[in-house]
This record gives sequence, C-alpha cells and structure tokens, in this order.
Amino acid sequence: MRVAGLLLAAGAGRRMGGPKALVELDGEPLVARGLRALRDGGLDPRVVVLGAHADRARPAAEAADPEATVVVADDWADGMGASLRAGLAGLAALAGPADVDAVLVLLVDTPGIGPAALARVAAAATRDGLVRGAYDGRPGHPVVLGAEHLAGVAAAAHDDVGARGYLAGRDDVRPVEVGDVATRDDVDTPADLARVSGSRNDREG
Repeated sequence: MRVAGLLLAAGAGRRMGGPKALVELDGEPLVARGLRALRDGGLDPRVVVLGAHADRARPAAEAADPEATVVVADDWADGMGASLRAGLAGLAALAGPADVDAVLVLLVDTPGIGPAALARVAAAATRDGLVRGAYDGRPGHPVVLGAEHLAGVAAAAHDDVGARGYLAGRDDVRPVEVGDVATRDDVDTPADLARVSGSRNDREG
C-alpha cells in the first residue's frame, strides 16, 4: 500500500499576520515541521502546496525535505479547495494515478499532528476507503483519501472547502483514534501559537 503525503501550506495567514508556512514553532517553520512529519511517518511521495509568499516559503520547504515536490497554487486566494485541487493534480503528474493507493492530507497549521499519528492513520488506508484521524471519537485531521475517491474529492473542492465537502454526511468514513499521540489544535493566530508552544513546554518541563 503506497500512501502519498500532501501538505497544504498555501494560505496568507491573515489572522496570524503572515503566511503560516513560515510561522516558527520551536525555531522551525511550520512548513518544515509538516514535511518532516510526513517523511518520518513514512508517506511517499510527498507534495507541499504553496501559495501566498511562495517565493519565501519554497526555500524552507526544499531545505526541510529535498525529496518533496513543491507545487504552487496560483489561485490559492480562492481558498483551501484550490490548494487541494492543485496538490492532487501535482501528485497525479508526479506519480501517476495507478502508482498511489491513497493520499494523506495534512494542514500546515496543525503542528500537534506528528509522525506517529500520520503513520497510524496511513496504515488504515485502502484504495477504496476514506479515513480520518479522531480525537476522543471526534473526527478531525489528518484525512486519508483512497485513490478511487480522488476525482470526486477534486470535483467537490471549492472556496474554503477542501475534502470536508466530499466527506460530509458519508457513513463510510473510518475513524482512527490518534488523540493519545496527537493534538487537534489549529494555529490560526499568534495567541494560538503561544498556547501551543506553552503546552509543549509544560509537557516537556
């Protein structure tokens, strides 16, 4: 079973005050952190989608994972749907649809999801399946899309709706509990970043 990793890191981060790809946590840009998590979680191939300030984010992405493919979504401002479509198209061009059994989608602003959670969710992948990470039974990220669903996901992605629109209301999405090895916090604002950083320091202190 070959599961690709797709990191969505194209947004402008308006509430953060700058592109989230370049926001640093523990001295590491979030785009680098996300790519490292995908690599260490065994995802291959790996694609990262950049958009806002792509020229600044690209060096950080390439330094973190020289084997990852960088895709720039020119229409990133249209929302996450545009980024997801660009990433899926980049994967298809890179590997060919027959070479990848599933795609794991990770958002750059979820730094609490590390390699252990990604590997666990990816292990549940099938070509015709849909999988989501779960936290105490509540569905969240990451999401794994079986190859047979990729065309439907791309068609349903629009505005700020990525895979969520395709998954909504379905009863065939398998939850995989990762709350014991990951946190579901989104980092949308400087306050969120401070809280996540503070929580990490408390655990490590």
